[in-house]
Amino acid sequence: MHASHELQANLSQVLVVGKSPVNRVVITKIVERSGLKPVSETPEEALKSLTLLRPGLVIVDGGAANSDCEDILAALRDRRRISSKNLPIIILLSTAAADAPALAIDHGVDAVVAKPITTESLQPVIDRLMSRARA
Repeated sequence: MHASHELQANLSQVLVVGKSPVNRVVITKIVERSGLKPVSETPEEALKSLTLLRPGLVIVDGGAANSDCEDILAALRDRRRISSKNLPIIILLSTAAADAPALAIDHGVDAVVAKPITTESLQPVIDRLMSRARA
């Protein structure tokens, strides 16, 4: 079952997770500019629907203290442990940009992007990581 789980990852689908509806809308628009299909959910909704979704990329808005999405990050790390391709790709959006390398290690994510979120800061990271995943 684990092998089929990873094979079903949909690299065109992006799960956008965060408590702030405004931030989720901004992130969703940036994802769409990269030609991907976003699904926007709160952390609680994302946990419930993660079994149905097979996103290739998950963008997590950590909130002011990077603690808004601990449960979903743990679930995503578990999913990645059974994937030989290390999917889904995870991007953490953070207010603590200076600590990006440490945050990436601590949270088990592929990239940390500093807030405030702009197209110029997020889209290149999405494009780079998705290009690498498709290679």
